[in-house]
Amino acid sequence: MDRTERFYKIDQLLRSRLSTPMAVIMAHLEVSRATVKRDIEYMRDRMGAPIVWDRARRGYCYDQEDGQYALPGMWFNASEIYALLTMDYLLSNLQPGLLGPHIQPLCQRVHDLLEQGDHSAEEVASRIHIVRLARRDVDVQIFESLASALLSRQRVILHHYNRSTDETLQRAVSPQRLLYYRDNWYLHAWCHLRRGLRSFGMDVIRKVELTYKKAKDIATEELDAVFTSGYGIFAGRDTQQALLRFSPERARWIAHENWHPDQQGHFDDEGKYVLRIPYVNDAELLLDILRYGPDVEVLEPPELRRRVQQRLRQALQRYAGAD
Repeated sequence: MDRTERFYKIDQLLRSRLSTPMAVIMAHLEVSRATVKRDIEYMRDRMGAPIVWDRARRGYCYDQEDGQYALPGMWFNASEIYALLTMDYLLSNLQPGLLGPHIQPLCQRVHDLLEQGDHSAEEVASRIHIVRLARRDVDVQIFESLASALLSRQRVILHHYNRSTDETLQRAVSPQRLLYYRDNWYLHAWCHLRRGLRSFGMDVIRKVELTYKKAKDIATEELDAVFTSGYGIFAGRDTQQALLRFSPERARWIAHENWHPDQQGHFDDEGKYVLRIPYVNDAELLLDILRYGPDVEVLEPPELRRRVQQRLRQALQRYAGAD
């Protein structure tokens, strides 16, 4: 019987009777007194189990005053292990700030959660890696200013660098949400100049000025309708439908991928996978289509198909005569 099984067995024994003597636990687990003590100490310290010694009945039991305790799962599913390791990564790389004194306890808590599996936190961290690509760093003061304005519901003036025009513009905005998407931070805000909702990459915000004016509040339903209706980070209500057809080889992957909550997909008679997804602006979608090269074909709309053809021709021209 391994350690995980012993934890479950101890939990069952403590729940099945008012008090469980040491001898009973040793007999059921077929281990020594020292092993039982180590297991109980581990459950107390690492799993938060409210196990106490009942002097009157001379046995172990759960502290009734501590409420209903549930033994945590001994292993994690994919989303749980990703969340824990992501928290560990973010906390470990956090820059000095107001949270400084609180970071170590949080790190220790994440470490303890990882330890609740049947493997040490060090083993998990050494065997499971999360690699983040194309991350663009955000100035910590910019982040703190925007987060503060967002939660205190204040308008701000952004000094926002536009990579397309190579200009830095000023925008008065009412922050609505912060979004962490593809390893980068974005601000969803109401732009008072454009009188509409816009998304700003936080890595290109050069300065934030607090205005101390009350921010305009946008209903959650409207935010969802604008920012989640289309593919990627581009906002808008007027969506188009892209129809993509992937080769049978690539279909084995694409059929199991989630590109958008409202996507529709099916296999055709040739074993190709046809995917329909809504989009507002084709910039991000275009990049994702191009990375599949000859394994994908745009069927609809014609404008998106022409855009892909144009980009492919431009790429081919760069290599023309290179050999």
